[in-house]
Amino acid sequence: MSKKIVVSGGLGFIGSHVVVELQNEGYEVIIIDNLSNSSKEVLKGITEITGIEPVFEEFDLRDKIYVSDFFKKHSAIEGVIHFAASKAVGESVQLPLLYYENNLASLIYLLQELEQLPTANFIFSSSCTVYGQADELPITEAAPTKTAESPYGNTKQIGEEIIRDTAKVSKKLNAIALRYFNPIGAHESSKIGELPIGTPQNLVPFITQTGIGIREQLSVFGDDYPTQDGTCIRDYIHVVDLAKAHVAALKRLIEKNNSESYEVFNIGTGKGSSVLEVIHAFEEVSGQKLNYKIVDRREGDITAAYADTTKANQVLGWKSQYTLKDALLSAWNWEKKIRS
Repeated sequence: MSKKIVVSGGLGFIGSHVVVELQNEGYEVIIIDNLSNSSKEVLKGITEITGIEPVFEEFDLRDKIYVSDFFKKHSAIEGVIHFAASKAVGESVQLPLLYYENNLASLIYLLQELEQLPTANFIFSSSCTVYGQADELPITEAAPTKTAESPYGNTKQIGEEIIRDTAKVSKKLNAIALRYFNPIGAHESSKIGELPIGTPQNLVPFITQTGIGIREQLSVFGDDYPTQDGTCIRDYIHVVDLAKAHVAALKRLIEKNNSESYEVFNIGTGKGSSVLEVIHAFEEVSGQKLNYKIVDRREGDITAAYADTTKANQVLGWKSQYTLKDALLSAWNWEKKIRS
């Protein structure tokens, strides 16, 4: 019998790609999503790719009674992968209480329900923002977490602390926090991808929207950083690679191969690319010349962040497969498809 996995925020950018990989591996998936930053259309894309329509429950995880009712209704759940959270750094500065409520209350209510299950396997969607500007590059899991630059980043740090403290005393909870670097790209079928509502918060959707003519110009925030070309460096990982890391982490917990009740893994490519390198790589794969201009630095931006992925490679047996150009081409194909 296939194992039941709950994916909260499963119609979002990363969540939807994880649902596809889980279904491809034979898991039975139940999606929870309140559609605040996603679309029911994504369900159609997932179904077309995998040939299986996952169970979908539309509600808000901040509603404790709904969360409790959900777990009464669905039994024999083997694991929960938790994505549902607000994730725009700039917005979190403007709306801190919304971010603390949405990102922490939902996590607490889920963990309270997991405590009632016979076994509880939990994967948390964390972020490299917990490291801030690391003292050394590449960043290992042993790097200290820094004071968060935003309420969003702080919710990831506090979220990890809540899970760690719960796992320490729980007889049932086994958890893995995956600290992502910068997910980009789309499924090769172009049936699911990144769908930012309003102005994109991330570089690549801004690039593809500029490439296709929706945005007149792309702003590059600063060219005076101490890097090779003066622009910020990040570790851009293909979303499908990232999705496969979730499956590897889940398998580790289900098969009881974890060495501690709470573990942390960096998920990236191990390679840093500057903003200008990403722009030029996009121009190469798309054949589109981008209209971009250098503007002032943006508050809160760090100079460089890229992962040391040794732990994930060796312990999870996972490694990124796709290149930056692969990811950018898939993002471009997705952009063209949704605008056609």
